[in-house]
Amino acid sequence: MPNRLRGEIAAEIGGRSHTLVLTLGALAELESAFGADDLAALAERFGSGRMSARDLIRIIGAGLRGAGEAISDDEVATMTVPGGAAGFVGIAAELIAATFTDTRQAVR
Repeated sequence: MPNRLRGEIAAEIGGRSHTLVLTLGALAELESAFGADDLAALAERFGSGRMSARDLIRIIGAGLRGAGEAISDDEVATMTVPGGAAGFVGIAAELIAATFTDTRQAVR
C-alpha cells in the first residue's frame, strides 16, 4: 500500500498494480531529461498543464524506478493503463501532486 506521506501513489499499469514515487534521484533524472535547472523549474514545467506523450513516459518511468522497479522508458511506452492516454495523464498528475504537495500540513 502506498504511503502518501512519502509521496507514493498506486496505479494500474500493464495490467497490474504498481507503486510510484518521485524520489530525489527520480527528480534529478527528470531535471536532466527536461533540461530544468532546479526543482522550481521542474514544478513550473509540470504546472503548465502541457505534457507530451514522451513527458508522460518519462514521469511515469521515473516514478516506477523511484519505487524500485527496474524498467526502462521504452518498456513504459509499450504498457497500457485503464482510460488510455487520459489514464496516463491522470497517473502523472497524481504523482506530481503527491510529490509537490506538502501533506504534512494535513497531518498536524
